[in-house]
Amino acid sequence: MHPVALVGAAAGRLAHYAVSGVVGALIVKSAAKRLPEAKPAARKAVVGGLVGGIVAGRWLASAAEEARLKAGDVLAEARTSLGEEVPPPSAVATEGNAHDHEH
Repeated sequence: MHPVALVGAAAGRLAHYAVSGVVGALIVKSAAKRLPEAKPAARKAVVGGLVGGIVAGRWLASAAEEARLKAGDVLAEARTSLGEEVPPPSAVATEGNAHDHEH
């Protein structure tokens, strides 16, 4: 699968989870206003929704990193097939950095 497709799929899932979480929270809030005794259950449901969002966010970060690494591997292979020397990932050029302010 193409790395851009992976990132797009991950972004779609993230949007789905975000919308689901917001809608769920709104439903729970409206139910809590109508039924004051339901507040502990509503809080538990909201916490459960947030847990799901955190887990989904971690999974998406992992998937995005994996896609980035795979894209780098494909790019390196393409450069090698052209006869270019591929720099190692840790070789970062720092010259020419216009950093004019004081720290």
